[in-house]
Amino acid sequence: MQEAVARICRRFDDAYWLQKDREGGFPADFHQALAADGWLGIAMPAEYGGAGLGITEAALMMETIARSGAGMSGASAVHMNIFGLNPVVVFGSEAQKRRFLPPLIAGRERACFAVTEPNTGLDTTHLRTRAERRGDRYVTNGQKVWISTAQVAEKMLILARTTPIEQVRKPAEGLSLFYTSLDRTRVEVREIEKMGRKAVDSNQLFIDGLEVPVEDRIGEEGRGFQMILHGLNPERILIAAEAVGLGFAALDRATEYAKERVVFGRPIGQNQAIQHPLAENWCELSAARLMMLNAAWHYDAGKPTGPLANAAKYLAAEAGFRACQTAMMTHGGFGYAKEYHVERYLREIMIPRLTPVSPQLALCHIAEKVLGLPKSY
Repeated sequence: MQEAVARICRRFDDAYWLQKDREGGFPADFHQALAADGWLGIAMPAEYGGAGLGITEAALMMETIARSGAGMSGASAVHMNIFGLNPVVVFGSEAQKRRFLPPLIAGRERACFAVTEPNTGLDTTHLRTRAERRGDRYVTNGQKVWISTAQVAEKMLILARTTPIEQVRKPAEGLSLFYTSLDRTRVEVREIEKMGRKAVDSNQLFIDGLEVPVEDRIGEEGRGFQMILHGLNPERILIAAEAVGLGFAALDRATEYAKERVVFGRPIGQNQAIQHPLAENWCELSAARLMMLNAAWHYDAGKPTGPLANAAKYLAAEAGFRACQTAMMTHGGFGYAKEYHVERYLREIMIPRLTPVSPQLALCHIAEKVLGLPKSY
């Protein structure tokens, strides 16, 4: 499976991703190449056109994409397809699954994941976007931020408050989940200029009177927060896989450079000051990869996954960052040049460190759920 994905990735070489990094523009041809061979539905049920495989296989696929040199630019182009509609798979009606999943799997439609807001961040239960029911429709108003692929998406999975927080027993109640068309006459999509991954846009959304049909609501009204949780652990696992893949891509490049670069009459890779950091990177990435696969196995087996998924995301992002940093230092001054690619890797590896949850909150989760320490936030 990994070799099949790698064959597709080899058609999109370093020059392709360097150009995307410079000029931007969604990698639609890469997205369509994966769609043509059915990879976008790797973790979707077979009866809707998917492969019916698990998050383990999806993670291996995403690791392969990132390690090919596509990095987060390539991984993020298909990332939402893999985990984002898991709440639809779990909670959607049969009619919704048949309406929503096949176009996404075939690559005819693209989706964005609209949860995060400017003033709430990770405090999801206090989001302010409102969806008020009026007959057979919900009228939605609010803002979302850091929404990837919204420039090119036809659909969005959006979480909004349908019951005011003052009227519910718990903040997690009264939130509803919708999968609906991104109507650009009612949603202004404003791109955010950012440090890296120019090929895959990040955006702020301004929603003004968006009408969402009742049939686009996933599951029961007011239960959206519980549904969205079914996408969070898979996302952490996939982000971990992507960070591991990108870290190994950087390690591969640094290792080859250390073999070829000759200074003072010997390859720099003969020097222990070069060898040891690279060897440490391999150890750390390999350990993080095992944690990622362990978390994926637990998820696919229906076992509790939260602490493992957070640990995998934390370890992989930190190991990936150290590998990318070491790769740049191994190249010396050339590491700062775009043509050697490692500076792009270093910019892109910041994404797994920052999202979908900060390293500090991942550690808070483990402290509370595993170690039994009092909740700190």
